[in-house]
Amino acid sequence: MSTLETEVTFRKRAEVSQNLEAQFRSSSTDCILITDHRTSKSKSLEQLEAAKLDNEAAPSCCMSYARNACRMKTLKKRLPIIEWLPKYNRKDAIGDLIAGFTVGLTVIPQGLAYSGVVGLPAESGLYGSFLGCFVYVLLGTCKDNTIGSTAVASLMTYQFAQGSWAHSVLLTFLTGFIEILMAIFKLGALVEFVSGPVSAGFTSAVSLIVLTSQMKYILGVNSEGGSFLQSWISMFRDLENFRIWDSCLGFGCLILLLGIRSLSKLRIGPKEKCERSQVQRVLNETIKFVGVTRNATVVIGATLVAMYLEANNMNPFRLTGYIPPGLPTISLPNFTVEAQPGNATAGISPVPGQSFFEMVHSLGFGLVIVPIIALLENVSVCKAFAKDKQIDVSQELFATGVANMATSLMSGYRSNGGLARSAVNNASGCRTNMSNLYIGIIVMLSISYLTEYFYFIPKAVLAAIIISAVVFQVQYQIVGPMWRSKRSDLVPGLLAFITCLVLPLEIGIVVAIGANQLYILYHAARPRVTLEQLETEHGIKFIKITPDRCLIFPSVEFVRNMVLKSGSRTTLPIVIDCTYIFAADFTAAKVISSMVEDFQRRHQKIIFFNLKPSVVSIFEGLNTKLVLCYNTHALSLELLPHAADNLSQSVDSLDTGTCTGDCVSMTSTSTLSLARI
Repeated sequence: MSTLETEVTFRKRAEVSQNLEAQFRSSSTDCILITDHRTSKSKSLEQLEAAKLDNEAAPSCCMSYARNACRMKTLKKRLPIIEWLPKYNRKDAIGDLIAGFTVGLTVIPQGLAYSGVVGLPAESGLYGSFLGCFVYVLLGTCKDNTIGSTAVASLMTYQFAQGSWAHSVLLTFLTGFIEILMAIFKLGALVEFVSGPVSAGFTSAVSLIVLTSQMKYILGVNSEGGSFLQSWISMFRDLENFRIWDSCLGFGCLILLLGIRSLSKLRIGPKEKCERSQVQRVLNETIKFVGVTRNATVVIGATLVAMYLEANNMNPFRLTGYIPPGLPTISLPNFTVEAQPGNATAGISPVPGQSFFEMVHSLGFGLVIVPIIALLENVSVCKAFAKDKQIDVSQELFATGVANMATSLMSGYRSNGGLARSAVNNASGCRTNMSNLYIGIIVMLSISYLTEYFYFIPKAVLAAIIISAVVFQVQYQIVGPMWRSKRSDLVPGLLAFITCLVLPLEIGIVVAIGANQLYILYHAARPRVTLEQLETEHGIKFIKITPDRCLIFPSVEFVRNMVLKSGSRTTLPIVIDCTYIFAADFTAAKVISSMVEDFQRRHQKIIFFNLKPSVVSIFEGLNTKLVLCYNTHALSLELLPHAADNLSQSVDSLDTGTCTGDCVSMTSTSTLSLARI
């Protein structure tokens, strides 16, 4: 609510003041005057004694935390399965079973494919796709979210582990532990420091980088380099090794996958389900099932062809190769790397030994960047399917942290919630988190009984599956709305996109986030300040200055310069409308104190109108002599007409009633109605 209004004269001061006072009293005043800066001075001995007794009777912090942790409400919040499992029924079980089976058919080829992005053997993606699902059944809050290999998690793991299985598993374990700590200390708010444009630019860049990393399997060429451009340059240099059959198979499968995806959106019959015949419903469900299981369908078809060609010694494709059967043994990650000699004959390079601290040092910024990016990915999935439900970011952090620590015990690499996979889960009719249980069981069964058939899966097919998934994660569709809404937001988004493509991914992320924070700080340091020359009904002119935000160290110098510049051009009194100044800091108090002294030296009045008591208490700490006013009547009839008489008044003198009227009333506020000239 503005306290200095224009285009209304002062001639009907009594009527206007009465109406505005009545309007103010009918509304809540807590949002304007929360505390009184004189409250601490006027407490009675009885009040102080009562407060002391209350503090003594209050339980300690540890006891209070332990008591809250043992409450059933807290237990249901931290173990969500307690909330929904008693309500679980037959319909939920059927829906979750169908969804789990459908998503499981998607997870298996994706797990095999994403292992190539990380630079690890194919089985590593499967090892990281089942135990995390079991954990999420117990701790997850979003029924549609599924835990497993994703493009972002795979690329981030490769960037920091560089294809080392020991480093990849250790990264998974440590980042999971860090996520648990972030959940305990409620650091999920860190995701709010990464804006939507930066997140979109980063996601789009990751999608193109993952797409590029898979082109080498389709083209049959070698690819080296740590960035987008370096990978493409190295592939062009190796085009003489181009494999025609892998390319035909890869591009053919890619076109088939995209075609099935488009056809899966086709619906036969009327738009309303109730108006469709039984045959139409069956056909629509069949089309929908084929669409969501397209990855498994293409992999099975290509594998059968490769098995036939291999049996007849005519196989022209590069195959996935041997995958050890059976589940991995449960064990802690390797906290050290033993030195291993190389074999020049076999072309095996020696592996130097590393201690735990050397391994942690080699992971570098990944221990910080990976949890933050994983949080962004998981929160985006939860937001996409949350509808009207509130997202518990801390619980999601805790769930993914425990899931990744469990995954590392099975020699799996980093896993997150995937948007595409979760969309399939939602479209398949999942009802609760129990669908993750069935996904994990299907992956475990495939590892136990189907690995001998995984040998014949062509690598070009797996590459086509990844490309068909990540190509739709390039978020070009937000450019148009952002251009129409606020074009300046395109700058951090494009910067994130370009830096992540040109530079190594970890450097690009840091540069993009840092530039985005500088962008925010710049706007915080340049508030909008409105200057107006106004006049009362008695012909008294003055300058009204209205800052639009709090006075803190980045912005206070800018506001001070604006006030001094305006004041130096005139001898009129200066009235600063403090309606929007809800907070200040020590730097602001020092600057304001210096500014007030400058006005006093040249005998020019400066009045602070509607300055919040909480801000006044900050300025009082430096004994700043302020002239405060909280009432229109006092400002127009007492302070402005006698601008030359009260230059030395301080807050204390106003507190004792030296200034008559309501100029320092802490319990009433009025609006100054003025005419612009």
